[in-house]
Amino acid sequence: MKRLLSCLIICAATLSAAAQMKWSPTYQSYINQYKDLAIEQMMKYKIPASITLAQGLFESRAGQSELAVRGNNHFGIKCHGWRGRKMYHDDDEAGECFRVYDNPYMSFEDHSKFLATQQRYSRLFALSKTDYKGWARGLKACGYATNPQYANKLIGIIELYKLNRYDHATHYDKFLATHTSKDKPVSGQRLHPIKIYNDNYYLIARDGDTFKSIGKEVNISYRKIAKCNERDRRDKLNAGDIIYLKKKRKRAVKSFKGRPHIVKDGESMYSIAQQYAIRLKSLYKKNGLSPDYQIKVGDTLKVY
Repeated sequence: MKRLLSCLIICAATLSAAAQMKWSPTYQSYINQYKDLAIEQMMKYKIPASITLAQGLFESRAGQSELAVRGNNHFGIKCHGWRGRKMYHDDDEAGECFRVYDNPYMSFEDHSKFLATQQRYSRLFALSKTDYKGWARGLKACGYATNPQYANKLIGIIELYKLNRYDHATHYDKFLATHTSKDKPVSGQRLHPIKIYNDNYYLIARDGDTFKSIGKEVNISYRKIAKCNERDRRDKLNAGDIIYLKKKRKRAVKSFKGRPHIVKDGESMYSIAQQYAIRLKSLYKKNGLSPDYQIKVGDTLKVY
């Protein structure tokens, strides 16, 4: 009877934690940016990707915490035995010492090694990598955090964002995983989230971006990136510009077959080509138009 009552209390607490959470675009953006890195870590160290992501989300407030912004520390790991750079931050006590990393990749890697090499966490590795509840409760029981609701918080995050689907992954996108390994100064400058569309990678330009700065971040020639976007490498970029990292395809995704684009006010042939991740020349050719044709609001354009 006591065991049943205890189980009911735990279940109620978990449901309560999950029910109090609301979906956040900031959290989802973090997941999109780091899910492939979490899967890579799972394949190397047997730690569920859902647990890595949930801990990163909770400990760093989806990358918004001071530790994450200033020190690339996404998991709140303190200095114990650390010989690298350090920063001091109020946590359980005032002015505690925390590890500082060159980039988020190093933080994820150190988190995995921290769990895999610490004796007190060894029993967790006897659990299945799909047992996210066992891992969450085990982390709390092993002393990873002092928050009494830590396990329930992790479980709530995993279930709200369905992170456990990544625990069944058999592959990951290596480009997206290694994007976070680029050396970045610890100054609050965040990497651009990279997304995938029409078999291409892209990011959204920010104020001050240039083809050269983007090329340096993603380790691709800035001349090549400008060419992929059918622009001059010296062109000024505006915040919100879509920047593709590979050569665009000749047609839109298949879902647009038989679904033409209706030109709206303010659009150009180039902006439409960027919207569908297709080559500008292909868009003209597909519609039998000459490069000097001036589109008008209401024009119908084939994109597939």
